[in-house]
Amino acid sequence: MHVLILGGTTEGRRLAELLADAPGVRVTSSLAGRVAAPRLPPGEVRVGGFGGAAGLAAWLRQHHVDALIDATHPFAGTISFNAAKAAAGAHVPLLALRRPGWVASEGDDWHPVGSLEEAARVLPGLGRRVFLTTGRMGLAAFAGPELGTHWFLVRSVDAPEPPFPARMEVLLDRGPFTLDGEREILRAHRVDVVVTKDSGGSATAPKLAAAREAGLPVVVVRRPAGPDGVTGVATPEEAVAWVRALGG
Repeated sequence: MHVLILGGTTEGRRLAELLADAPGVRVTSSLAGRVAAPRLPPGEVRVGGFGGAAGLAAWLRQHHVDALIDATHPFAGTISFNAAKAAAGAHVPLLALRRPGWVASEGDDWHPVGSLEEAARVLPGLGRRVFLTTGRMGLAAFAGPELGTHWFLVRSVDAPEPPFPARMEVLLDRGPFTLDGEREILRAHRVDVVVTKDSGGSATAPKLAAAREAGLPVVVVRRPAGPDGVTGVATPEEAVAWVRALGG
């Protein structure tokens, strides 16, 4: 049974590890190639795009894929819609593996927004020293002159490319992060507002606890809607059970 995982996430790697040990299963993980040195999962790995939904459907047929699992980042919206179209066109069962989003706790000062652009618009009323943890993509939203007096600490795995904020320091790092480490970042850089995407999971959640302790506002970009009608699970273990059920 050939399973293609659209991965690049912690859950995608964990799923590949579980399926690599499963008898009668061949697993291929597909990575987008946006990170220079990704953590490679076990099994076969391919890097790069497919050329849209039609290209992915052709790949599914050519490589005799029996099951497709979309374990991409919650904000990698385009590939999820392409996966739904490709799976329907190639008549391949599709599962979405999505970690649950974060839930605000007592004491949190969250400001939900619908996009990075909206996050940039609300910043002037919240603070001027920004811990920006949305990754290296989309920094152009914060590069406008209206935020010219703001200072940004940008954390990403790889160095960002312009356009980006005029006053910026880059912190190259990869999760999981610790609560003590996040506390120190907020203290050392005199951060007064945090901006994040609702990625979910535990690897990057400590910043939320650190911000809560420090009484800082957090701008949280809501997840985009995914394709309709796709079966979803929250854990790699549930995805393995789905694969086993397909295999009879």
